Amino acid sequence: MDQKTENDPAHRPDVRFYDNRQKYLMFVNTCNEKRVIAERVSRELSEIQPHPPAARIFDAGIGDGTVLSGLLRAMHCHFPTMPFYVVGKEISLEDVRLTLDKVPDRMMEHPATVLVLTNMTYSEAPWLTPQSPDNQERLVWHDVTLSGSCAYDFEQQITHLQPFLAENWQSRPGKSGNPVYERPVVLVLVREDQKFLLDSVIPDRDALHADYDLVIASQPYRARTSADSKARKVIVPLSRALRSGGRLIGIHSYGKDPGMEIVHAVWPDDDPFETDRLAVLDAVMREMGSEAANFDFVAGSDARSVFRYDMHILPDEISRTIGTSTAFAAWNAAVYVAQIDDDRLEKATLDGSYIDATQSTLRRHGGLWFNNESYVIARR
Repeated sequence: MDQKTENDPAHRPDVRFYDNRQKYLMFVNTCNEKRVIAERVSRELSEIQPHPPAARIFDAGIGDGTVLSGLLRAMHCHFPTMPFYVVGKEISLEDVRLTLDKVPDRMMEHPATVLVLTNMTYSEAPWLTPQSPDNQERLVWHDVTLSGSCAYDFEQQITHLQPFLAENWQSRPGKSGNPVYERPVVLVLVREDQKFLLDSVIPDRDALHADYDLVIASQPYRARTSADSKARKVIVPLSRALRSGGRLIGIHSYGKDPGMEIVHAVWPDDDPFETDRLAVLDAVMREMGSEAANFDFVAGSDARSVFRYDMHILPDEISRTIGTSTAFAAWNAAVYVAQIDDDRLEKATLDGSYIDATQSTLRRHGGLWFNNESYVIARR
């Protein structure tokens, strides 16, 4: 978030809306955003033309792995015999664990997969190379060869990685309030029976490169961050990691939905989505300067770029009295999407008016949904 005033808790850099793990888990388990995003990203597969030796994918924030695993299913359908080189960035230890839970089935369905996880920054992760010499010396590189012939075998070996992750996948708050890694880590997973075939795909520490066919930038920045900061710190470095013909798809919250009606009932003047996709793309072009001539920037119409996802609510939960648990889940989803920090939430929940506002919105719309918007940057 931008630090607009020192006394405004909504904009203090040390206040992070996503610190509460329970809020995050409730959101991802009560809303279908991850699945809908996976479907949107999968549409880009028909626009890319991978070159040997592999289709190269970079996920700039894997979260719990739902989007990436959904994309990998679609990739197997599009390119069933093509080797995959997949790199995922994630600094959260908990999310890395959740992602690894989904890996055995993906390795079973598509054996020719090299999966790499790293906790490095946006400007480092695509190249698997820390920028500072000190961090290059401290880099922890761990190759894991999965033996066996079934998902259960792979699951058992991946489970044994927990002590390694607990020791090395550590982070601390940075100066801006965002977490930063204690030490850079690269974790490479490949099936033992595929190593010969994938020899030219497995990353070589002495000859690393990016050159991705597809980069996923799904919710990679805070909504309230300035467009210039989003461009400079996130989107421009990721765009530079594209190969010729490669595409970056960016996705972030759009607003103008029932979720924001709940937020405005409590904070009428709040506007978390000040920078839309057009503002982000304009900032990217300014940051790139003459380099922007090497890229196409596709904002698209609202009809094509804006898409909806829903909160899971049974019909009878709206037709009759709305229970407290349903209302609380809807409230949690609304304030999570709007990235409301805990200081403001604590003040707002001192009375029960927020529940009344949430129930009223659910009845008015017969449920709850949210809007995201997408954009594409393609290297010519």
